[in-house]
Amino acid sequence: MQNRPHTYLFWIQYLGFRYHGWQKQPNLKTIQGRLERVIRYVLGHDNFSILAAGRTDSGVSCENGAFELFNIDPIIIGAFIEEVNISLPDDIRLLSGQVVSSKFNIIQDVQSKEYRYYFTHGEKPHAFVAGNMAWVHGTLDIGLIEKAVDAFIGEHDFRRFCSKNKNTDNYVRKISEAEIIVVDPVFGNLYPEKVYCFRVKGTGFLMHQVRMMVGALFLIGQGKLTREDIKEALVSPDHLPLAGKAPAHGLVLNNIWFDENRL
Repeated sequence: MQNRPHTYLFWIQYLGFRYHGWQKQPNLKTIQGRLERVIRYVLGHDNFSILAAGRTDSGVSCENGAFELFNIDPIIIGAFIEEVNISLPDDIRLLSGQVVSSKFNIIQDVQSKEYRYYFTHGEKPHAFVAGNMAWVHGTLDIGLIEKAVDAFIGEHDFRRFCSKNKNTDNYVRKISEAEIIVVDPVFGNLYPEKVYCFRVKGTGFLMHQVRMMVGALFLIGQGKLTREDIKEALVSPDHLPLAGKAPAHGLVLNNIWFDENRL
């Protein structure tokens, strides 16, 4: 990165329904691929690189995500954001930006992340809301789910709540907050009467961890698992997943917090 001495932190928002995740992939539409194409056009050169604080999966959205931009020349942040937003598709938006220290590391300096998983149950909802909310066929006992979520809080081995990654052999993660909240409808009567959100905050998350935690909560709401099953899975030496992955389109990376002393 030494030949690109100007470093910036940008906050980004996107609806992931149409994209194959963040990471650039050949012949696939991704957030990184579309963003780099627009930045190349705005800057007029390709002597830059971007690095994200995390890579969302296919179909996952982002409310307040972040990426680092390393550029050969200084930029005027306000004008840059305006020009990039004009050229980006409507479902991707830059929110803000700032100059950061060369010592800042967008991956290592993350203090915590918050994910939110939006879902409903019962009657199938309006098709227009399918891009940012999951639907569970049948009835869920929300009371049972609410009583179970605190089993995740604390430092645990989440190997039974993630997809295995060959680059990871440490499955211990710390969850500081977890709750079910009722969400006010955003688009009026297009949304069902009750939309729920599983809000979870932690120092970091494994591949598909939140979706598999939600998958277990759905089974609890259906009476197929109990809170004790979750507690046992968090201390079990077994490697088999406790539950499958909940659909990707209900998941949103809601916010990221960095070590302010490193910015």
